[in-house]
Amino acid sequence: MSNSIYNKLEACLKSVREKTDFVPEIALVLGSGLGAFADEKVNVEVSVNYDEIEGFPVSTVPGHKGRFVFGTVGGVNVAVMQGRVHYYEGYPISDVVLPARLLRMMGAKVLFLTNAAGGINPDFSAGDFMLIRDHVALFAPNPLVGTNVEELGTRFPDMSNVYDNKICEIILDTAKELNIPIKQGVYAQLTGPSYETPAEIRMLGKMGVDAVGMSTAVEAIAARHAGMKVCGISCIPNQASGRFSRSPVLPRRASKRSSPKLSRTFPTTFRPRESLNLTKSKRPAPPWNRTFFISQFRWSRTISSRRKSQFLP
Repeated sequence: MSNSIYNKLEACLKSVREKTDFVPEIALVLGSGLGAFADEKVNVEVSVNYDEIEGFPVSTVPGHKGRFVFGTVGGVNVAVMQGRVHYYEGYPISDVVLPARLLRMMGAKVLFLTNAAGGINPDFSAGDFMLIRDHVALFAPNPLVGTNVEELGTRFPDMSNVYDNKICEIILDTAKELNIPIKQGVYAQLTGPSYETPAEIRMLGKMGVDAVGMSTAVEAIAARHAGMKVCGISCIPNQASGRFSRSPVLPRRASKRSSPKLSRTFPTTFRPRESLNLTKSKRPAPPWNRTFFISQFRWSRTISSRRKSQFLP
């Protein structure tokens, strides 16, 4: 089983490398309704459709284009996924997390996850953004079940800091400087595709969950297993079922209004060091500029701030 998973990953990597030798430093997964960022803010070098990659799962959900966009933002190599696959589409869980693992094999060290999620926390409103600080993944299949893929990571990976605290602080600082309100909370992944019942939402609320969706947590688990740093933001397009008696459950897609908001705060603009060698040096590292795209208020604003060494290993 582990060999078949890794063999499939190697076949996918070989297929990508036949089309491009691009090596990303940061990988970004764009959730429902957020794909415009790749079209408007990335200096594109090449794009590869998922169906051009041997054995790669193809998105079937509206709002998910189904392609990799490779390019630069602020001089930093990024790989952007315009669309993801979900467990409810009928794929095995190993295929659902295959893209995250493949991005690591391509060279990415940081995985930035986004999604559209239903709000459970009563303080959340439609259009809010939530920085994911932890998750509950008990209701989705764990992607590490089965024989461990030793080439990727250890049998029992630590999950005490899935969403990297240092990166989260950078996100919060940037949002504050850009005057973008952002909540913080716990995200839960359920399998879908049906939305949650009011009873399920009440249960999740009692468990301390602030937002719920059908993706992200399993990808975060696989990425941490493979040694990546992870961060994530949820767009809250509506309150989850039963939160407001007169509020209908709407399709969970970032709205046109909120999707430019979210494009303003993702940690995407970094000016690279003179070299991509990330080993420590006695010489001080030059300052890094970063742009974040979190809410769709404004597309881009560059902020002089922390060094890349705070973000990448």
